Amino acid sequence: MPDFRAPRASSANLSATLRRIGGQFRDLNTSEPWSWPVVPRLALLAAVVSLALLLSWLFWLTHANDELEREHIRESVLRTDYRKKAAQAANLNALKRQREQVQQYVTVLEKQLPSKAEMDALLSDINQAGLGRSLQFELFRPGQVVVKDYYAELPIALRVTGQYHDMGAFAADVANLSRIVTLNNLTITPQKDGSLTMDATARTFRYLDEDERAAQKRANVAGVRKK
Repeated sequence: MPDFRAPRASSANLSATLRRIGGQFRDLNTSEPWSWPVVPRLALLAAVVSLALLLSWLFWLTHANDELEREHIRESVLRTDYRKKAAQAANLNALKRQREQVQQYVTVLEKQLPSKAEMDALLSDINQAGLGRSLQFELFRPGQVVVKDYYAELPIALRVTGQYHDMGAFAADVANLSRIVTLNNLTITPQKDGSLTMDATARTFRYLDEDERAAQKRANVAGVRKK
């Protein structure tokens, strides 16, 4: 006949062992875990280690997600930059032609700006344009030169007296000068004798010479440093 005593004894030993282990978890002093029996202390250690591993994994996962998001943003920026450069490369020849056209236009404009040495001749041309239309100059006073980044501006206070049509012809002659001259702040006042007096500010422009460009560049650098 088979012997069932050995399995029963093993089951009884296992039950006793489990009871002893379970008994170690009773009446534990939570404020003094170092005084706990071995099994609870090992269980607590295992729980702490598991929690630490879990927190470390969550931290790594969060960091990885942030890094992934940054890489997605960087990829989007690179794709946009690539599409922009690809479009520029496809239109390179057209851009070169536009650049040449702009350079030609700038050259034409520069030719319309007198040099510093040519300013006296331009002022004489403006004066002659008025005299040629039988206008009488009561005021012809160049003002203070205003230096811009790439050019200088010279305002000229004008007051001329004459007939209406002569003044219109004078304005047209000034506009058709080979150099750029504009008439601003026009005021026309009738006189008792039937003539008209026109007050205006003529503005002409010239390009800067090398010394002036160097001085302007130094001034711009100094202004940037102060900021």
